Amino acid sequence: MPTTAPTAPALGDVTASDSTLRRFLHGLPGVDAVGLEARAASLGTRSIKTTAKAYAIDLAISMVDLTTLEGADTPGKVRALGAKAVRPDPTDRTSPSTAAVCVYPDMVAVAKEAVAGSSVKVASVATAFPAGRAALPVKLADVRDAVAAGADEIDMVIDRGAFLAGNYMKVHDEIVAVKEASGAARLKVIFETGELSTYDNIRRASWLGMLAGADFIKTSTGKVAVNATPANTLLMLEAVRDFRAQTGIQVGVKPAGGIRTSKDAVKFLVIVNETAGEDWLDNHWFRFGASSLLNDLLMQRQKLATGRYSGPDYVTVD
Repeated sequence: MPTTAPTAPALGDVTASDSTLRRFLHGLPGVDAVGLEARAASLGTRSIKTTAKAYAIDLAISMVDLTTLEGADTPGKVRALGAKAVRPDPTDRTSPSTAAVCVYPDMVAVAKEAVAGSSVKVASVATAFPAGRAALPVKLADVRDAVAAGADEIDMVIDRGAFLAGNYMKVHDEIVAVKEASGAARLKVIFETGELSTYDNIRRASWLGMLAGADFIKTSTGKVAVNATPANTLLMLEAVRDFRAQTGIQVGVKPAGGIRTSKDAVKFLVIVNETAGEDWLDNHWFRFGASSLLNDLLMQRQKLATGRYSGPDYVTVD
């Protein structure tokens, strides 16, 4: 299916006004939903065995943003999560660390201390997560608090109401403002794809986020009924591939919510490889937003090493 955006004299001109931005986004090729879902389903049938499977499991572990985003989060829970991120399997030092831990802004300092001295990043949701229903100054204060506490990455939510009303410039300008407030922290822009209704909207949101300076585009918050799916992730991977082809700028992708098993994770990695290419098979460019996925990856990893499954107490319960 065609995915390349219409040629523009310079993509910077696209965001010069609301009308030019709207014209560009609505000029993107329409998504063939049947073809997209068939392609995603076909890639999900690829068989990965033995050493390739072991490699894929370790790669998936290294891509996990180990996440806790609950009202009942405590410093003790976040410390335990940080320790698990640094050393997912205390009995096996060959297991890679996860990419990051993802917490609310008030828990960033605790998480930062827990992962100190390791490669694990601290990501923080912000901008009135998960609904995004707040004034821009409130959202920016949320971001600045997280960055001041030591966040390496910011996961922001877009104003879905503004997007669905066609107020694309408002969404664009908010992302730009959040990017500025994030400073050196990498910015992941969450679309909440389950609320965008159509694949065409997901494609438009992907380009809008990248035009505004997103370092990552992310499917969802994990707080709605429909979160990451192979099809919506495939569509976003096509967008980052095509954006790099036009601009030379590489943007990461983060599916989040609903990815719970090693089998699911491997399917997503196949989609990454076959759609965007090997350049995205690195945790600098691809992440899984998950809380329970890591446990299954560790169980499958141990099964490959020993030939048997461990008991239910082999991994910690998050």
